[in-house]
Amino acid sequence: MFRLAHLSDIHLGPLPDVTVRQLASKRITGYVNWQRNRKGVLDDAVLDALTTDLKTIHPDHIALTGDLVNLALDAEIEVARLWLQEFGGSEAVSLVPGNHDAYVPGAFDKICAAWGKYMAGDGEEGPISRKSFPYLRVRGNIAFIGATSARASAPFMASGYFRDDQAERMDALLDEAKRRGLFRVVMIHHPPVHGATAPHKRLFGIARFQRVIREHGAELVLHGHTHLSTVHWIEGPKSSRVPVVGVAAAGESIGEGKPLSQYNLFTIDGEPDNWSIHMMRRGLSRTTRQIYEHSSFQLTGSATHPAESPVNVQPISPSSV
Repeated sequence: MFRLAHLSDIHLGPLPDVTVRQLASKRITGYVNWQRNRKGVLDDAVLDALTTDLKTIHPDHIALTGDLVNLALDAEIEVARLWLQEFGGSEAVSLVPGNHDAYVPGAFDKICAAWGKYMAGDGEEGPISRKSFPYLRVRGNIAFIGATSARASAPFMASGYFRDDQAERMDALLDEAKRRGLFRVVMIHHPPVHGATAPHKRLFGIARFQRVIREHGAELVLHGHTHLSTVHWIEGPKSSRVPVVGVAAAGESIGEGKPLSQYNLFTIDGEPDNWSIHMMRRGLSRTTRQIYEHSSFQLTGSATHPAESPVNVQPISPSSV
């Protein structure tokens, strides 16, 4: 049995001091958005409560699907590096970047330098770069395959990309993990599902991504970006279906139209062709402002007619914000 925690869209705040020169780019729109909207919604106290709750559960591994920062300022990237260390190092955490982590040209290289050990495949030597994705790392009987959809985009755009070079490498990694009898978790920031988000925030390459999964298979796909708790299904080999799971933003404290701060906890058991996936959502209560179990589902990723059956939704082991 393997327990996997999934967090996304951390958006660590508050913003550090920003110079006029730093705002002479797409950052000006992000800065205005932070001051008008995100500043009042994203709360580090909520994030601290969520991560404290997560640590009490002691998952076997943590998957982070991007957007650790807001404007990809140097000071933000360093704060995120220190925050990552709280979880026990790169053996305990696998990370893929989000569009906010690659907010402006050059930011992607900086996060690779700062957070590279969390995005490095097993046995990989040398500096991490865009060409390092997707990576493969194995923990227990679980294969983590981390793709990147993150890149700098134009103002008022938050789109992502999954192109042929990544698709070719993912083909090989999925096949290798299958040969080894591993449960395959694919991580990407943008949802690889049509209609999951607005056109200006979409993933370019959804059909390409889904073709890879349809031909080579996976047991679970994790994403962030939407700030929503969702489960979609895409086609796998031989008429199977693969769950594609999104999660609410970890720092969401008000939830104007979005769920409050949550993380997903998966319990994975079984063996090849007979895997069992149980998913629990834990997060902030609107009424008590405590972290509790919101809902629990049994996901059967390899079934032709997969199940998503809610069970116990009673609060358990609350921790105060």
